Amino acid sequence: MEKKELVLKALLESNEPLRPGDVVEKTGLSKEDVDKAIKKLKDEGKIESPKRCYYQAKRV
Repeated sequence: MEKKELVLKALLESNEPLRPGDVVEKTGLSKEDVDKAIKKLKDEGKIESPKRCYYQAKRV
C-alpha cells in the first residue's frame, strides 16, 4: 500500500482528528513520509484540518 493511502486509512479509521505524530504511531511511517502524504492529501482535497496541526479525512 502506498504511504499516502496508509495515512488516509489511519485518518479514516479515527473518530477524532489526529496530529501527524499520532499518524506516525498508527502507520509506522517516518514523520517525513507522513508530512509529505498529509500535504498531498490536503492538496487533493481528501483531508481537512479542523484546527491547527490536526487532520481528519473528509467524510463524504
